[in-house]
Amino acid sequence: MSGKPVKRPKHIPQRTCVGCRETLPKRVLVRLVRRPEGVQVDPTGKLAGRGAYLHDRRSCWENGLKGALARALKVTLSPEDLAVLRQFMQSLPHEEAAVEA
Repeated sequence: MSGKPVKRPKHIPQRTCVGCRETLPKRVLVRLVRRPEGVQVDPTGKLAGRGAYLHDRRSCWENGLKGALARALKVTLSPEDLAVLRQFMQSLPHEEAAVEA
């Protein structure tokens, strides 16, 4: 009765983009975290605090900054937070470049 052990597929955590509501693997999305200092981008995905996820597409960031991100983080975004997030959004590739890559 002894045979090869059943190999289970590795669990891949899924998260939802708050900008477009699409569910993807966690590593594909950009994590934003609410901290006492304010909202910031979490490149490691391990910072303590309430988190929300967005695609690396400007359209998702624009939708998220309209209000979905603030609701997901349960916080009112300050003008300083919005400035930092908009500056990060400007560093993202345009939609055409993201589709081709």
